[in-house]
Amino acid sequence: MRMRKKKHSEERLAACGEYLFKTEERLDDPAAAIGMQGGKVFLEIGAGKGGFACAMAERHPEAAYFAMERVTDCVVLCVEKAKSGEFGELKNLRFLIDTADNLMHIFNPGSVDAIFLNFSDPWSKKGYAKRRLTHRRYLAMYMNLLRDGGTLRFKTDNVGLFDFSLEEIEAMGLTLSAMTRDLHASEWNEGNIMTEYERSFSQQGMKINMLEIKKPAGFNPEISTEFLTKNEYRG
Repeated sequence: MRMRKKKHSEERLAACGEYLFKTEERLDDPAAAIGMQGGKVFLEIGAGKGGFACAMAERHPEAAYFAMERVTDCVVLCVEKAKSGEFGELKNLRFLIDTADNLMHIFNPGSVDAIFLNFSDPWSKKGYAKRRLTHRRYLAMYMNLLRDGGTLRFKTDNVGLFDFSLEEIEAMGLTLSAMTRDLHASEWNEGNIMTEYERSFSQQGMKINMLEIKKPAGFNPEISTEFLTKNEYRG
């Protein structure tokens, strides 16, 4: 569902500018870039309305939390939520307006400790599989961005997308460190932070699928050439 255009979005973004992150150079040390020298680096791809990012940044003040969202109108809601005070002073949180296709031009290989994919677009139409954020070409990029032992965690309500993701992971030769088709009834629900979508789906009685992968030491598969040329992205 397309988000309704927000009024005065540029002015609203500017008013919360301390929570926006822009860089023209690839980051050797993303944590240091926001004043978190020596901290862990968490990356969320698809921030939605920002609730998950804010709650995670509040829970992990020692970590630099970057939340990427390609839809500018969503980021308006994200930064306003961050600045609202609901989650305290989130000095460790930044939102990026960009597409996952440009990740290799923002973060250096081996610079990220954890990646979160929450309720990504399933791209259900025939022929759109390569656009899914759990397609093997994206998985290869995530494995390069992660440090050895770093984690990728994925949550979705979409069974078809989850099954597809499991097949892609197997094709990559990766092993799951956690997997459930009913997160909220599982052992992995303890400490789980729900996104806005997750809360809505759960209230409708829908089960949440979750999987996690730990990057094997030295596992840096070849990255698709599509991700090696930066795309000009304007949100």
